[in-house]
Amino acid sequence: MLSATGIECIRGTRRLFAGVSFTLEPGECLFVQGPNGSGKTSLLRILCGLARPESGEVRWNAEPVAALAEVYRAALAYCGHANALKDDLTPSENLLAAAALAGQPASREQARAALDALGVGQLDALPVRALSQGQKRRVALARLALAARRLWILDEPLTSLDARAAGTLAGLVDAHLANGGIAVLTSHQPIELRATPRVFAFA
Repeated sequence: MLSATGIECIRGTRRLFAGVSFTLEPGECLFVQGPNGSGKTSLLRILCGLARPESGEVRWNAEPVAALAEVYRAALAYCGHANALKDDLTPSENLLAAAALAGQPASREQARAALDALGVGQLDALPVRALSQGQKRRVALARLALAARRLWILDEPLTSLDARAAGTLAGLVDAHLANGGIAVLTSHQPIELRATPRVFAFA
């Protein structure tokens, strides 16, 4: 279970938001909406433990995430605006390196299957620098298919994706939720999920 209670965020002299509270049970998805600059990414970074709220608290299974440290990070898969890929490595080499850093080593066959799931397996002989922005985004999202994490936090995951790739991602999120996972995501584009997500909208 992921919960936020009275989260407040201040950047410089500006209060981005205050009083953000919600609870997500296994199988639930929260869709965070709002214009650019409203605080969507800041909220996701706080939920990930990458930034501290001015006030309020984030809890995972009723325990403060600040106290859980590595235990919380082991349950979390985060995909931010940046793809976080090494340009000189191939797609599968990027996935294998990320899996090793996350403490969940994977085989080349597992990495290739994850890339195939996102429709970029045929590009695995190329360095990432040779891929288009949409292809790079799919490689980054393939980490989700490879990582067994209970909580997915996705910041604008549909950026640079065509309709087919967006549908593939929706399928991955659907399967994650059906298996008892939890997801929080932002997007300026609609994402068609089988389960109706809860919506939190910034003004």
